[in-house]
Amino acid sequence: MQRMGMEVTPLEGVHEVVFKLGDRALIVRDPQVSMIRVAGHTMYQVVGEAVEAPLEGEARGGEVEIPEEDVQLVASQAGVSLEEARRALREAEGDLARAILMLRGRPTS
Repeated sequence: MQRMGMEVTPLEGVHEVVFKLGDRALIVRDPQVSMIRVAGHTMYQVVGEAVEAPLEGEARGGEVEIPEEDVQLVASQAGVSLEEARRALREAEGDLARAILMLRGRPTS
């Protein structure tokens, strides 16, 4: 391969490779990854089983991923249901204090 101007180097210790595709992601866990250099370009070969998942967080049009612990905290502090807390956290873009104040009816800035 080196005589053809191609250099292949295995990459060790790769735990996960994620391809972000619009509103979804392809996730390859425990892949075999090789770095291939040819004609001044670098390519990566990824071999493994891919799983498809929806994108979360900012990569999905600004929507913030809300941890369940945050939902429970806001619900208990504001005295509301988990769904109401989740809705307020989404509206507050993950800001715990702002979500609690919104649910308690206080103005937020």
